[in-house]
Amino acid sequence: MGIFTDAKKAVSLVRRAVAGRSAYVEVKRALGRRGPLPRHHYRVAVYFADGDVNMYQMRQWYKPLRRLAERWPVVVLSRNATGAQALLADGQLPVAFAPSVRAVESFLAAQDIRVVLYVNQNTRNFQMFRYGHRWHVFINHGESDKMYMTTNQFKAYDYAFVAGDAARERLGRVLWDYDLDARTIAIGRPQADHYSGSLPYRPDERIVVLYAPTWEGDRPSAHYGSIVTHGEALARAVLASPSHRLIYRPHPRSGVVDPAYGAANRRIVAAIAAANGADPGAHHVFDDGPELGWQLAAAHVAVVDISAMVYDRLAAGRPLLVTRPADPAAVVDTGGYLADAEWLDASDAGEIVAASERVIRDPEATSRLSEWVRHYFGDTAPGAATARFHEAVDVLMERWDEWHARTIEIVDETVEDETSADAP
Repeated sequence: MGIFTDAKKAVSLVRRAVAGRSAYVEVKRALGRRGPLPRHHYRVAVYFADGDVNMYQMRQWYKPLRRLAERWPVVVLSRNATGAQALLADGQLPVAFAPSVRAVESFLAAQDIRVVLYVNQNTRNFQMFRYGHRWHVFINHGESDKMYMTTNQFKAYDYAFVAGDAARERLGRVLWDYDLDARTIAIGRPQADHYSGSLPYRPDERIVVLYAPTWEGDRPSAHYGSIVTHGEALARAVLASPSHRLIYRPHPRSGVVDPAYGAANRRIVAAIAAANGADPGAHHVFDDGPELGWQLAAAHVAVVDISAMVYDRLAAGRPLLVTRPADPAAVVDTGGYLADAEWLDASDAGEIVAASERVIRDPEATSRLSEWVRHYFGDTAPGAATARFHEAVDVLMERWDEWHARTIEIVDETVEDETSADAP
């Protein structure tokens, strides 16, 4: 068994290497056709060291970043060939490809980067931290109460843009000697101002259930994924109801670690296709597209795992159910919304139709939800979060000017002192 596993790993490594090399060649060609970026033009860099498998972390920021670029020119600094290939194919933002540290330094020498934004905690972020005279800012790729949201890595950044009071309370409970007032800036959820995509069906009388599970996780404490434990029973129940429509949006990494998750995911996708074949008017949806927003707006109820999708849905202020992890080792932070969430146990997944009806028609649950929305995101009026995002970047640009002026002053004083000391 060990030899078979090692062989599979070796084949996987070879495939990744071949894909990476092919992507590298294509990226170089594409950049050659495009030509060099304008020099000393960009002020904000989004640092992305991941490959294409984690592009969902970038894509949800495209529209907010494009709006920000109207004020401060924005470029994505990509370190991975498959990630750069996907970024260039999307064509949403200018892309600089810097696979080596030397290439990073050449990029910085050619631009005037004052703020660097990070959407994840990739270990290669550390290579960028070595460069001072600019602000390093963690913006994350979603708001949640997962253990990932309280990692001590927050301290590596000059600042963190967080969603609101709940995020600050969460960090305050876990991080030692971390100055929340000085190092966090609340901006809400700018992505919620830019819902994207269009309905792939004509709205009708059916109740729409969005099931958006996360991946299986890479360690027991992060085993939040529900595809194996809840997913198939839930999908069968919704697909069997003539009054309901299923939108199934699995995490793009589903099955990366555990093949059982990948197999269950494929069975759900096949069941959706079969249900649509039997009743073309049902219009059940398997959604693996890059656009996020239309699903949250269309669904009457959402069923989500402990992940950023809980809070994406929470920001929409619409009914939701959270799947309870089947693994008792999974860490569940009950200091926030999850203490008050409507839970769906694996044993009840087949009763999703009744559970959906209950949360949709419960006025008390709707009222509590509104309170949690304010606690997590503050003002959710259209455009409010975007305005706070822009204001936060403006503040850092002003602070950059202040520190830059101090640096120039210190250099001038040092040169003057050295000149005086050398005078006869």
